[in-house]
Amino acid sequence: MKPKVNRDLRGKKIFVGLSGGVDSAVTAAMLKERGAEITGVFIKGWYPPELPCTWAEERRDAMRVAAHLDIPFYTLDASAEYKRAVIDYLIREYQSGRTPNPDIMCNRDVKFGVFHRFAKAHGADAIATGHYACILENDSGMHLLRGVDETKDQSYFLWAVPREALANTHFPLGGLYKKEVRALARRYRLPNADKKDSQGICFLGPVSMDDFLRAEIPHDPGVALDLGGGEVGRHDGAVLYTLGERVALSAPLPGPWYVQAKDLEANTLTVSHEHRASEPVESIKLSNLNWLTAPTAGDPLTAQYRYHGPRISGHLSETLNTFVVDKPLPEPLAQGQSLALYCNEELLGGGIIEGNAKDH
Repeated sequence: MKPKVNRDLRGKKIFVGLSGGVDSAVTAAMLKERGAEITGVFIKGWYPPELPCTWAEERRDAMRVAAHLDIPFYTLDASAEYKRAVIDYLIREYQSGRTPNPDIMCNRDVKFGVFHRFAKAHGADAIATGHYACILENDSGMHLLRGVDETKDQSYFLWAVPREALANTHFPLGGLYKKEVRALARRYRLPNADKKDSQGICFLGPVSMDDFLRAEIPHDPGVALDLGGGEVGRHDGAVLYTLGERVALSAPLPGPWYVQAKDLEANTLTVSHEHRASEPVESIKLSNLNWLTAPTAGDPLTAQYRYHGPRISGHLSETLNTFVVDKPLPEPLAQGQSLALYCNEELLGGGIIEGNAKDH
């Protein structure tokens, strides 16, 4: 399936989420060129007060883009929902020993939640963002496809978004490669045409996840154990780590070390030199399922358990809440991570990983 691009948007009122970056700026410019009535909206989130933050600079860049395109501009204060749905969720999950993906919840509850409702309340026909993903509408309904640029495809982050919100969304960058977007930014003479891409988590900007967790979650140094239970070094706090992660230990023995298990009560990590699960994963139990296109049990599918992670093949169980892999996975999967499910290039939906299905 290939996305159908609607080039004539005359008379359509579209609110574009302007982040201050080049992708959202090109999104607004493209849609305006197609005749849409564009309004730019900067979404202000919640930011850790004790960590450096660039939201004011990002908002300034978004305002400059809006002024250049001669479009109305709003600032949407979504800090309360951000704090509840993303920050509190993130901290709660880590404190319980799980590894959440905050970008998933940011999309579901903020960008396609608060922002979508804000746009509709202000008379918008649709919203648009700079995500690299494609929406196809045909006789069978709405379908979400991977972006054509595999290095930028962001469909993985959209599995939890409500279908009704996606049905009112435009992703004009989905059919483009990043180099084409840069070229368009220069053709439109956008003020941020040469701005570097953001590499951070949705709400942290230049702050690393590790820095955020260390600032927000109490932690104490603890002991790292090998698979036989012997002490091999010390770590900074078991709550800070995730399964499969490579860790730097204060250890007399040389690494590398990878987390195999963690015990929050004892504040210990179990580590090994190999990036392998203690037991191969043959099926993955899922919760919080969300389907954009209804799947069928037994049909061949592919899945991803992290952004830009490997595509693994398998099928869904009869209950549709377990993904059975064709080939056992050697890599450990952490509870709380997201599994996105695809049929060819179409994102069907996904769920939260609860672990190896045989353990449930």
